[in-house]
Amino acid sequence: MKNVRFVLFGLSVLLMAAAAEAQQTKMQAEIPFDFVVGDRSYPAGEYSLKSVTGDGTVIQFTNDLGVRNVPSNSCRNATPATQSKLVFRKMGDEYFLYQIWTAGNLSGREFPKSNTEIRLAQRHEKSQLVVVAANIPH
Repeated sequence: MKNVRFVLFGLSVLLMAAAAEAQQTKMQAEIPFDFVVGDRSYPAGEYSLKSVTGDGTVIQFTNDLGVRNVPSNSCRNATPATQSKLVFRKMGDEYFLYQIWTAGNLSGREFPKSNTEIRLAQRHEKSQLVVVAANIPH
């Protein structure tokens, strides 16, 4: 009986570690347009993104101009992501970072809508999704 409990405990620890690892984000992307995350604008360019909290709720954006931490929420997909990518909503001439996905994971990160994005949606501005491929640094 003790052996069964020990094995179950060990499996639980491994599963929790795997789930925590799945929430971790680490990628690089060349974003060809200016964009908004939260209520902050970012210029086009190369970005490194990584989780700064164990649960992945804060994503750090790093580019030539500096470092910014941005809160995010977990989101899930029915099938694993086929590629690492950043998904943007384009409304008018503005791009808003919507989600990030790491290849092979069912869970990704989603960013809250900015005030500008909410205003545009209230004006019934059409929205389309734009995907930017990302690389996972080794």
